[in-house]
Amino acid sequence: MAIDAGVSRKAGVVALIAVAGVSLTSIPAAANGATARQPAAGVQAPTDPGTARLPSGLSALSWMVADADTGNVLAAKSPHRKLAPASTLKTLFAVTVLPKFSAGTVRRVSSADLAGVGAGSSVVGVRQGRSYTVGDLWRGVFLRSGNDAVHVLAAMNGGWRTTAEEMQETARKLGARDTTVKSPDGYDAPGQVSSAHDLTVFARAGLANEDFARYCATTRATFPGAGGATRIENTNRLLAGSHGMARYPGIIGVKNGYTSKAGNTLIAAARRNGRTLLVTVLNPQSQAYNGVYKEAAALLDWGFRTAGTAQPVGTLHAVRAADDGAGPMRPAAAEVTGAAARGGAPWRTTLVLGAGGAGVAALGLGPLLARWWQARGRSGRRGGAA
Repeated sequence: MAIDAGVSRKAGVVALIAVAGVSLTSIPAAANGATARQPAAGVQAPTDPGTARLPSGLSALSWMVADADTGNVLAAKSPHRKLAPASTLKTLFAVTVLPKFSAGTVRRVSSADLAGVGAGSSVVGVRQGRSYTVGDLWRGVFLRSGNDAVHVLAAMNGGWRTTAEEMQETARKLGARDTTVKSPDGYDAPGQVSSAHDLTVFARAGLANEDFARYCATTRATFPGAGGATRIENTNRLLAGSHGMARYPGIIGVKNGYTSKAGNTLIAAARRNGRTLLVTVLNPQSQAYNGVYKEAAALLDWGFRTAGTAQPVGTLHAVRAADDGAGPMRPAAAEVTGAAARGGAPWRTTLVLGAGGAGVAALGLGPLLARWWQARGRSGRRGGAA
């Protein structure tokens, strides 16, 4: 079972990161030039005197706490353990595909587009013969974890296998070596794995893109239905504040998932007092109700108490422009209000990273972005009415 509990021009930032071949991996570098990896097993945590103890009751097979601004890893357990990711893999799907199509691109869905949606998949309600904008489809992906929406976007991108291959290449370029992509929607497939490290890398890369950041932070939106627009709510309970979980203070996304093989999985991001933290939690064993959310919230609490005061246990390499010596990726926060933040749904203000172009400036990728747009102008953006 795989049931999970307008894109602007600056969406090209993530594609640009992949094209530039930059790396987000653990450091320090080994003497022979290879990248030294964090240990695959065991808990790594600060040992500085006075550092807060890790939360009690952590049962996940693997987890990571990282600072999205600096790339510092604050603590981790088995960060490179290869596990089924469930729908958290949709972060890599978005990093790979989202920059390619403008939000207003319209797709009339065919039967071929929906072929192969796995039995028991989470769906948003895409129907054959109906037309949807790309923005509609991405809200279906991020809010409802709709595998039907993923299939349509993958069809637009050249097909299921092509998309999986592109995702694999994106993971490689981001230094995410633990990930093997077989099914772009995260549905259980033989050999498909990722890790807390890699999923944190994907989320961090995604949050540098204002459109990814906006979609993953959206709590509620509308989606076209047979009888008109219907309301949809994000299945991330820390974001929506649902099913017995309070909305986590400062929450800005990112993605939750569940399959029978993966168990519950979650990448959560929150921002407080100018600091953005990422927590990835894979497959808690406690069987507690809302266990994945409670463990993620506890790790976020610990991270905010600890960040900036304790020695990190590792580092995710910061994104740098390939040829202009730009500084590290430091996502900037901004308030986005109105319909743009919520897909037309008149509910609440959404906090996102890098809004209004701030993400581009913070990345220091201005010259490289200009060259990317020149290349895009020559080759053309995929999409148009389909």
